[in-house]
Amino acid sequence: MMEMDQAGLRVSVLASGSTGNITYVESDKIKLLVDCGFSGKKTIELLNKIDRKPEDLNAILVTHEHSDHIKGVGILARKFGLDIYANEKTWEMMEPKLGKLKTEQKHHFSKEKTLTLGDIDVSSFGVSHDAIDPQFYTFQKNNKRFVMLTDTGYVSDRMRGLVKDADAYLFESNHDLSMLRMGRYPWSLKQRILGDKGHLSNEDGALALSEIVGDNTKRVYLGHLSKENNIKEIAHSTVEEILIKKETGVNETFKLFDTDPEEPCALFTL
Repeated sequence: MMEMDQAGLRVSVLASGSTGNITYVESDKIKLLVDCGFSGKKTIELLNKIDRKPEDLNAILVTHEHSDHIKGVGILARKFGLDIYANEKTWEMMEPKLGKLKTEQKHHFSKEKTLTLGDIDVSSFGVSHDAIDPQFYTFQKNNKRFVMLTDTGYVSDRMRGLVKDADAYLFESNHDLSMLRMGRYPWSLKQRILGDKGHLSNEDGALALSEIVGDNTKRVYLGHLSKENNIKEIAHSTVEEILIKKETGVNETFKLFDTDPEEPCALFTL
C-alpha cells in the first residue's frame, strides 16, 4: 500500500500566512519546497513535524521576492546544497537578499513555462501582485494536479483557465473586508491590499473558487490569511457559505481545509 502512495504527489502546506509561507511537494523521485519565508531553524522544525529531513530536499521554487516568501531561501540552499528556481526579474530583486550562492544553484524558471523536475511536471503562471514579476505553480504527476494560487489581487479569466478543475488547491483567503476596513492599518496599506495588485479577500477568493473547482477537485486549502485582518473561523465560514450557495459540492465532493501560520498540514497524497 505504501508503494502506491509513494507513486503519487504528496503535499503539505508547512505554514501559510502574512508572516511566512512555505509548501512541501514530493514524489518518489524529488522533494521540493515552494518558497521559504522562515528562518532555517523554523523550516527544519516544520519539516520534522511531517517526518521529512532538509538534507533530502532537492530544490526551492520561488514565487516572488517578498520577505514572507524568501526569508530562509538563501540559508537553506547554502546549508543543504539546494537548487533555486525563479524567473529572471525575481532573481534580480531577490539575489542581493539571499547571500552568496554557487552559480550552479541558480536556475531561471520563466513565466508560463513547464519544467519537469524529477517525475513532476511543474508549470508557472503569472498573478497580479505588487512584486516585480510574481508567478505561482501547478504540479502534475499521473494526471493528478496540485495548484498554488495566493498573493494576487484578482483572478483573471486566463488564470482561471490555467488552474481549473485541479485535484487540490492552496488558495488565497487573505482578509475579511470588514476587519480590514475597521482595522488599524494606515489607509495607504489598506488600499494596497484591496487593490488589483494586493490580496484576495475571503469573499473574492470564494467567488473565484466557485468558478474553478470541478469534478476532479477533492481538497481546497485556504491560505495566506492575514494575521491582523482575518481569523480562520471567519475565512472558513465565509468561503464555505459562498461555495454552498454556488452549489460547488463543498463538503460533499470536496473538502475545505484551513492552514496555519506556525503548524504544518498533514501530508496528503494525490
